Amino acid sequence: MTNILLMVLLVVSLVAIILQIVLLTKKQNTNQLDEKFAKLQADFNNEFRATRKETNEAIGKALNDFSERHSSNAVQVASAQEMRLRALQTDITQQMTNVNQRFADNAVQTEQKLENIRSTIEKRITSLQEENTKSINQMRETVDEKLQKTLDEKLNQSFSLVSERLEQVYKGLGEMQNLAVGVGDLKKVLSNVKTRGILGEIQLGAILEDILSKSQYEENFSTRPNSSERVEFAIKLPGDGETPVYLPIDAKFPSDAYTQLIDAYDTGDALAVATASKLLESRIRAFAKDIHTKYVEVPYTTEFAILFLPTEGLYSEVVKLGMIEKLQSEFKINIAGPTTMAALLNSLQMGFKTLAIQKRSSEVWNVLGGVKSEFDKFAKALSQTQQRLRQADKELEDLIGTRTRQIQRKLSKVQSLPSGELEEESALLPENE
Repeated sequence: MTNILLMVLLVVSLVAIILQIVLLTKKQNTNQLDEKFAKLQADFNNEFRATRKETNEAIGKALNDFSERHSSNAVQVASAQEMRLRALQTDITQQMTNVNQRFADNAVQTEQKLENIRSTIEKRITSLQEENTKSINQMRETVDEKLQKTLDEKLNQSFSLVSERLEQVYKGLGEMQNLAVGVGDLKKVLSNVKTRGILGEIQLGAILEDILSKSQYEENFSTRPNSSERVEFAIKLPGDGETPVYLPIDAKFPSDAYTQLIDAYDTGDALAVATASKLLESRIRAFAKDIHTKYVEVPYTTEFAILFLPTEGLYSEVVKLGMIEKLQSEFKINIAGPTTMAALLNSLQMGFKTLAIQKRSSEVWNVLGGVKSEFDKFAKALSQTQQRLRQADKELEDLIGTRTRQIQRKLSKVQSLPSGELEEESALLPENE
């Protein structure tokens, strides 16, 4: 607080000095003002030093007073804390004594209660053990009875189920024997060359029937004039517009050579594989030569024919042997499996549709030509009708305009009757009128 007052006094003194300097500046010249300013500055410095000295002395005195007061307060606080600690220690000792006494009393009471509980639990456990023993004996008897009954029932069911399964097994064995007989019969059928050819022919016929119509191919057809050899199927292709050209298709199934090759693959014998491959190649080559010799006759047929193999495995083996290019170059025979045959027939079907569209397009052009001539006639008749309508409109306009004006001109000369006379004449008319 003292420092603040001193600072305020200094500021007030400084303001007063500045005011005096301003006033002296207005009244005196510059030299006197400098002298007075120097004197005032010296006086201000002296006064500032004195004020600082007084301030330091006041601050030192205030610090000494604060130290004395702090020391006395610390002594008083220490004595008060010591008295409170002694009183607190006394209270704690008294409370600990009370707690120990209560704990001892509670321990005695707890021990008595635990003894009572222990005796009660022992009695109850004994009674429960006796009751559990009786219940367990009853349950054992009941379980034994039910287990025996259930075991008897399960055994009877199991024996009946086993009997049924054995009977089914016997039936299955009988069916397997019949199947083995059927497999043997099928093997016998496939061992016959004629029967294998019939199977291939049936499969080829099914593919043709699914994709083409009956009118697009022939069955068991003689493609060469004056020949008794008949190909299994021949597809009709458009020729010169009147006579069709036929595409011969014959099915072959060398299952013996193919089976021998598969068996050689299973054994892993390279020599046996080579021998079987040569056998299959010779059989396929003989089939291709036979088809070309018997069924290909240009211009009645196409320059090539198709050898159909009824299984994809056989077709893949022939492709693997590289016989497709060889047979095409030597005998002009194409080889096809079931999938390849279906794709070829779909392509031919698309060609047939394209050709039909071309034929229909010429018919459409003819129809359009007729429509064009008829449309010219219709346009001419429409133009004549339009002229007649215009003439009728002109005559009607003359009738409405000229004739109406003439009638109005003539009627304008007729004078109208007075209104009274009109009323009398209307009264004289009959009521029906």
